[in-house]
Amino acid sequence: MGIKSNRWDPTTWRLQDVVNLDQIGPRMWTTLKETWYMGFTSFGGPPVHFKIFRDKYVTKLHWIDETVYQELFSICQAFSGPGSTKMHYCINLIRLGFLPAVFSFFLWSLPGALGMFALALGISNVGETLPRAVYALLSGLNAATVGIIALAAVQLAQKAITDKMTRLLVYLSAAAGLLYNALWYFPVLMLAAGVAAVVWDFRWLHPPVLWFVGLFKKKKTERETDVEREVELREQVPAGSGAERGEVGEELRRSQEGKGKQPEGARERHSGGDGDGTSQQQLRREEEEVEERVVPQTHKINLMSWKSGLALIIAFLASFVAVMLTRGLIPTNPLLYRLFSNLYLAGTIIFGGGPVVIPLLREYIVAENWVSTRDFLIGLALIQGFPGPNFNFAVYLGTLTAINGGHSGALGGFLGFLAIFLPGIWTVHGTMGLWSAIRGWRWVKSSLRGINAAAVGLIYTAVYRLWQIGWIDEGFSSGKSLADDPWWVVVTAGSYVGGAWFGVEPPVACIFGAVLGLVRYGVVEAQGY
Repeated sequence: MGIKSNRWDPTTWRLQDVVNLDQIGPRMWTTLKETWYMGFTSFGGPPVHFKIFRDKYVTKLHWIDETVYQELFSICQAFSGPGSTKMHYCINLIRLGFLPAVFSFFLWSLPGALGMFALALGISNVGETLPRAVYALLSGLNAATVGIIALAAVQLAQKAITDKMTRLLVYLSAAAGLLYNALWYFPVLMLAAGVAAVVWDFRWLHPPVLWFVGLFKKKKTERETDVEREVELREQVPAGSGAERGEVGEELRRSQEGKGKQPEGARERHSGGDGDGTSQQQLRREEEEVEERVVPQTHKINLMSWKSGLALIIAFLASFVAVMLTRGLIPTNPLLYRLFSNLYLAGTIIFGGGPVVIPLLREYIVAENWVSTRDFLIGLALIQGFPGPNFNFAVYLGTLTAINGGHSGALGGFLGFLAIFLPGIWTVHGTMGLWSAIRGWRWVKSSLRGINAAAVGLIYTAVYRLWQIGWIDEGFSSGKSLADDPWWVVVTAGSYVGGAWFGVEPPVACIFGAVLGLVRYGVVEAQGY
């Protein structure tokens, strides 16, 4: 009898391997080996992170396939919290289990968080103004980052667009995000896109639309037939005798009186013949294609029961209610509790990931007079040039808030980190339990297809909003559009072209942008501007 090896093989994953704690060591080692460097090298924000995850976990490691990747992208964008961080957590959860997924989360987020903490300590010790060279460097970082995100948006759109409907949803969600901005707006857009995809894939509107279009086609065909017949009869009249002209005239009169009355054979051809039959056959073929497209069963995922997932979500809602009630009913809460509750609220209601968190944190931190506008804009520029999740911006703001209030900066940074990340990770873990139970339902797959397209469209919105505040300098209280100076336009275009055509990695593009920012500063200073 052979002896069964206890060694865990990542290429032959099974559910029992995930729940078997005897294999926790090898799985933890796999997490460390595959994730340790990503928190240091993943520049560019969530749109770029999604591309990095696809290249690594789908193309290179084959931990998940393209179908599961697209589903996870839709789920992580459709619900609140840090989109790319949740996706990284879910991929490791599916492949390696709970404890390795938690370990991967810290490997992914802590490098950037520690960096933002150190920068907050530095900013708290500088004067009211910074050297203009620093502003130029930060503006160069912003310009390069916008180009990187724009490239990621284009590449993600190429995967999200599968037909004319998804193409339209990408455009409409991007346009809608540009025209209006509110907390409730992004989840409503994603919900509307999911509903639109279900309506389209189930062909609920196709029969009435085909019937309505068929009416116009039928009338047009009748008119064309009558006109052709009249022309033919009128051409015959001059060539015949009087009697013949009378007969032709009588036939012409009967033809005009009988417009709209088709022979039985013609009616059959229009109602049940080739035209309508072809439409019905085409409709059936499209329905079969949709069925194949939206109900793939390439992965069988059983992370937990749907009841456990639902219980986790209910437990989170209870914690959220408790935090918010304490926040609202006790006006004399200490500063650090108010900081935690504000960021816990932000982490719960932010839909759309990192780009959306920026204006919301400004509302919850700067409007409270905890952090100055200047320090906020400096942190905004720095986070664009930092690796890892944009939600680490909360660590920077929490540290400054605590220091400005006379408390420990480390404690403020820790509370900011915990409050901003916990809601998203908690809820997505519960959502994975529900998803494993309903992912095979056709309407679920269809709605995720629409949500996926809308989420990609909102990335273009993020490109525009970062573009509008990317240039920072002395006297710019809220940032300025990069379009106001052609130099920044060139830097943005350079980072886009470098990544798209020459394979320049995001970290290199960020350094390139920072150097060009300093070059611009040198030219401006040399000319005495």
